[in-house]
Amino acid sequence: MTKLSVNVNKIATLRNSRGGNTPDLIQVATDIQKFGGQGITIHPRPDERHIRYQDAYDLKPVVITEYNIEGNPIPKFLDLVLDIKPAQVTLVPDAEDAITSNAGWDTKKHAGFLKEVISEFKRNGIRTSIFVDPVLDIIEGAASTGTDRIELYTEEFALQYAKGNYEAVLPYAKCAQLAIDLEIGVNAGHDLSLDNIKFFKENIPGLLEVSIGHALISESIYLGLENVVNMYLNRLK
Repeated sequence: MTKLSVNVNKIATLRNSRGGNTPDLIQVATDIQKFGGQGITIHPRPDERHIRYQDAYDLKPVVITEYNIEGNPIPKFLDLVLDIKPAQVTLVPDAEDAITSNAGWDTKKHAGFLKEVISEFKRNGIRTSIFVDPVLDIIEGAASTGTDRIELYTEEFALQYAKGNYEAVLPYAKCAQLAIDLEIGVNAGHDLSLDNIKFFKENIPGLLEVSIGHALISESIYLGLENVVNMYLNRLK
């Protein structure tokens, strides 16, 4: 079964929109795990417009499944991750003003930098993953960085799937198989939803984990958080 890690950034966005502590991010993360979620993902950004750096510390004692912290490895982020020591860190090359992640790493151009950062995390017992586009050369480059896993950037798949172009999954399947051949674990995330997750999972070999936030929280407005978490778990079996 592919594990479900729930990105709670949107809960923090809603909280921040009115100030105060409603909804309670810590309680939501606790409940997601109680409902069956197998991990909690956060993606703090420098402007703290959703997840605050303090949230990362506050979540540590309540995440009893898998704690995954995503972000651009700027010095402040590096210090945060090394201090908290989550189960997994996912490196994402997003610009400070990006609304959401919109590209993966060029693993050949940035091989030296990634190798240095990943080595430091691994010395501290933190599993590493890097966010990548579904390009075979990029997957080959990832192997040289020493990363434990890749996270396939699935926005293009989601866009094409919604248009009925189901062959859009093929580059992802090929990249996943190459990663497996290179002894790299495979994660995926971005715009995966209840509509497309079952198809994606069934066509991606060795898919270990998906990180889902925006769609899952949006679907929960209509269907309820506990129900939606279990709907994802059923589709990921």
